[in-house]
Amino acid sequence: MPKSDHRTETADARPTLAVACVQMCSGVDVADNIRAASALIREAASGGARLVATPEMTSLMDHAPGAIYAKSRPEADDPALAAFRALAAELGVWLLIGSLPIRADGGLCANRSYLIGPDGAIAARYDKIHRFDVQLSADNVHRESRDFTAGEEAVVAALPGARLGMTVCYDVRFPHLHRDLARAGADILAVPAAFNSVSGAAHWHVLLRARAIETGCFVIAPAQCGTHEDGRKTFGHSLIISPWGEILSEAGDAPGVIHARLDLDDVASARARIPALQHDRAYQPA
Repeated sequence: MPKSDHRTETADARPTLAVACVQMCSGVDVADNIRAASALIREAASGGARLVATPEMTSLMDHAPGAIYAKSRPEADDPALAAFRALAAELGVWLLIGSLPIRADGGLCANRSYLIGPDGAIAARYDKIHRFDVQLSADNVHRESRDFTAGEEAVVAALPGARLGMTVCYDVRFPHLHRDLARAGADILAVPAAFNSVSGAAHWHVLLRARAIETGCFVIAPAQCGTHEDGRKTFGHSLIISPWGEILSEAGDAPGVIHARLDLDDVASARARIPALQHDRAYQPA
């Protein structure tokens, strides 16, 4: 079962939650990416967002061999994490950093997502479980196992009045993970991503809407977009989706911020209309 962080802030609990997704085109310089992300996070907070989410690999997109490890740091020394913790405390918002490359053992990094509270404390961590090792074409090859370890724990974390299931990008293709998060109490699923432009055009919208519909959860999916300094192209189109599968807000192809106000009662309403989570049965293939 997913690991849960049981911290709550009952004074802030309310039936709606204002959220924002930050869309970025991160490059090869960590300091530049921190500045770009911070400006967009400030914009989101000034627009009233209580929870602000950034994409996968917020602080670094660099596919040169060895670059991720060379430019990463252990968690205690990571400059992006320190900057975002200070920013969350300054702005008084919940901040989901989609992921940062955090130096681990064996010359690899963890692709780690952080939920940071409005006091600047780390409320939850999640290491991406599924690594994107695919060959989309002869010249479009991805080997995340070259740079990253695989996470082993699913995580549900407490927010004001809601619970957040944490995933990252390629995880979206594994519906059982999201179903387990919903059964463990998640009302909102986070899917920060750096989705490839080819598979994004084909699958991004349908996968995210399916995860919302089959779990009865809100989905927030902040994305990387455009052509990055290392030559990679990502799809963009950050999305916020209702538990009924409706797109509440969508970004385009450029960096920016999208907003939505989540009525958390919609989770129970969608699950009452289609109680699929209650109808799972154990079976064996013939």
